[in-house]
Amino acid sequence: MTRGSFRVLIVALLALAIFLGWRAWDGWQKSYDPQTVVAASLQGLQEQNVLVPFTARYVAVVTSTQNRLGLEAKKTLIMPGTVRYEVDLAKLKPADLDWDAATNALTVTLPPLRLAGPEIDIDAISEYRDGLILLTLTDAERALDAANRKAGQAELIKQARGETPMRLAENAARTAIEQSFAMPLKAAGIDAKVTARFGR
Repeated sequence: MTRGSFRVLIVALLALAIFLGWRAWDGWQKSYDPQTVVAASLQGLQEQNVLVPFTARYVAVVTSTQNRLGLEAKKTLIMPGTVRYEVDLAKLKPADLDWDAATNALTVTLPPLRLAGPEIDIDAISEYRDGLILLTLTDAERALDAANRKAGQAELIKQARGETPMRLAENAARTAIEQSFAMPLKAAGIDAKVTARFGR
């Protein structure tokens, strides 16, 4: 065999090896079953237990009043707090996943968002009081403090449940879940459209 023929043979063998390798890789990619990938993604999410897609800080301003002995005492509390918006991934079940093989589309129905907190920023709390005589002579201050703390926490949750923060939190949760399913599908060579939604 001449040197030229040997080179041609080597080139041909290399081309064949590349072609066979590509066919094997392509077949391996196509061998993935979309529902198997989706099931594995679901298991991974369930193991995380909780997704926190969004957090927000709010400030409650509340005032309580006590009237005793013909006197009035009043305290105003300014209380900042942080609320976490969570998705309980343990509640996400196979029945919540709808794979449409005809369109390569996956729809994920999420459990409702839950609010965790508020976590009060103790160092940032401010108080203003009026009615020093009544506050000094009675336990009015203790009662006012208890009422303000309760009202302040309720106000923080009320703000957290507002239309705008809930919409932002739901959008963030949908985006995170869609990526959690879309990325493994894409890595497996499956071009799929993933849509996450909240059940109502």
